Amino acid sequence: MSGPLSGLKVVEMAGLGPAPLAGQFLADLGAEVTLITRKSGPADPTDVNNRGKRSVALNLKHPDGIAAAMRLLEHADILIEGFRPGVMERMGLGPSDCHARNPALIYGRMTGWGQTGPMSQMAGHDINYLGLTGVLNAIGKRDMPPIPPLNLGADYGGGTMFLLLGLLSALYERQTSGKGQVIDAAMVDGAPALLAMIHAMIARGSWSETRESNMLDGGAPYYRSYECADGKYVSVGPLEPQFFAQLVQIAGLPDDHKTNQTDATTWPDRHVLYEQVFKQKTRDEWTALFDGTDACVAPVLSWSEAPEHPHMKARGIYTQVDGVTQITPAPRFDRTPTAAPGRPPAPGTDTDSALAQLGYSPETLARLRAAGVLT
Repeated sequence: MSGPLSGLKVVEMAGLGPAPLAGQFLADLGAEVTLITRKSGPADPTDVNNRGKRSVALNLKHPDGIAAAMRLLEHADILIEGFRPGVMERMGLGPSDCHARNPALIYGRMTGWGQTGPMSQMAGHDINYLGLTGVLNAIGKRDMPPIPPLNLGADYGGGTMFLLLGLLSALYERQTSGKGQVIDAAMVDGAPALLAMIHAMIARGSWSETRESNMLDGGAPYYRSYECADGKYVSVGPLEPQFFAQLVQIAGLPDDHKTNQTDATTWPDRHVLYEQVFKQKTRDEWTALFDGTDACVAPVLSWSEAPEHPHMKARGIYTQVDGVTQITPAPRFDRTPTAAPGRPPAPGTDTDSALAQLGYSPETLARLRAAGVLT
């Protein structure tokens, strides 16, 4: 493996959402990630979250399957699991079980509600976690229900990224203590943490809890998207006065708008005017006019258009693997570059080789397969 995390050994319990993405990012950066899945099967080129990982299929309802999983964990630096609280403990793979065998293991737990609290055993999804934390209430139009921002806010922003922060922080601390620890990464912890700036603005009285009435929520006419003559859109976001001045000049807006850009009493009328102005040209015509400027205007591209944009192409952000569009690893490292993305493994494809590295003989593997332990 290449990348800054080369040599790091990670075991990931198969799951959904933020935990698999965390495992993917670690694998992208060079870690050896072994995915424990329930059943072998054919390769799926669209299973992008599992790219770069080894896949081991174990029956975790069988004692020998649990024993094999524990053998993997004995040699691991990090465990990632995204089950409800208590599931790993009932299997005999809880933190105390694992630390008895590998005291240096960093045990990463990813949930929506957290390991504790009255809602910890309830099911939930991104929209629910955003709802409880106050985040969802801030997104959408004033006179419409709140709009879920895909599953970016809680699953991936408040989940994956805070899990990774916890794992790598614990890895750093282990250099001093020599000990592992448990990371309780909860989306209801992470998602509101992303809004520290907004909470500060609320405290100052400069942010309204009414949707579409603030600078960053579509309330400001200079920070929103506008429909163009061809039905496509441009994103407009010149927050700074010097950048807003360029927008005014190039778009042909009234020059006096530069003097009271942040006066919210002017915003409703300017919404109407700016909508009329941007409908006078196509998206690509506007893009050409603003290209190379600091007016902070960019086209709103579709999924299929984004990989073809010259800037995205120049940076090599998208690639094709077996006909599936994948995103290349991020961020970028000058001295320990990451490898190009590959195809995801077939579930269970590395079972024999991974266990053989742990000392399982061919005869033992055959016996376990016959007993239904290796699935």
